Amino acid sequence: MTRTKTVKTMFRRLRLVAGLALLALAWSPAGAAGRAADRAPDPSADRAGVAQPLAIGETFTLASKALGETRRINVWRPAADPAKPDAKLPVLYLLDGGIGEDFLHIAGLMQVSIANGTMRPFLLVGIENTQRRRDFTPPTAVADDRAIAPVVGGAAAFRAFLRDELKPEIARRYRVGDESAIAGESLAGLFVLDTLVTTPDLFDDWIAIDPALWWNDQALLKGLRAFLKAHPGLRGRLLVAASGEPTIASLTVWLPSILQDDAPKGLAWRYLPLPDETHGSVFHPAALRLFRALSEPAPPAASP
Repeated sequence: MTRTKTVKTMFRRLRLVAGLALLALAWSPAGAAGRAADRAPDPSADRAGVAQPLAIGETFTLASKALGETRRINVWRPAADPAKPDAKLPVLYLLDGGIGEDFLHIAGLMQVSIANGTMRPFLLVGIENTQRRRDFTPPTAVADDRAIAPVVGGAAAFRAFLRDELKPEIARRYRVGDESAIAGESLAGLFVLDTLVTTPDLFDDWIAIDPALWWNDQALLKGLRAFLKAHPGLRGRLLVAASGEPTIASLTVWLPSILQDDAPKGLAWRYLPLPDETHGSVFHPAALRLFRALSEPAPPAASP
């Protein structure tokens, strides 16, 4: 073998060894790390990140002397109006206002309605239940009524909680105005109407959906006409909706004639029959439509 061939053979062997070494490096851990560093980040790498709490509002507890217990309160605030960042909000007090009750779907309904301009911004205050049949019912002389729960007839104490404890606490915590509304369905709707006739100065707007007017042998319905005649200066909005539930609709159907005949001029009222809805389905569609009435002009003051 000549010297020239020997040199060429050595160079071929060196190239082969070098190639094998590079190949080994490429598939070593160090080489794999280098390849990973050269590649663009994988956008799916953080797909299983740590979940974070999703908050839609605020919650706090309030010790009540009127009720002798601690109550949970849930609050949703609409986005501030950039043109009026310091504006005070009216308040909508929602009965059955727990997270597992009506707070979430009503907060969502209000968010959409305010965003699309069909409802004025309100601060939503949900009151979570402890004993709803106790809190939402006035006293009754009917034995069947008293059988629905161990304790009934606590509406006056619950109203004292709203008036003397909750409303001042909301005013302390949030930027709110003087206007307030109350909304409830079924027994809570009964409480709304009972509050209207017992303490008409406690709220400005009353929203009663499928109210349980059968309570105490229909005493509230039977006394409504006399109440309206005795309060000619009453102002505000009374908004009532009824499902097609026979035991409810057969009583609420009398409200329009009573209000047509005897409602003071300062009381704007609306009766919304929803015969295709059941007692279990009526709240959301009724609230969607009745909340819009809160954006209508306030009724004029009664003439002196």
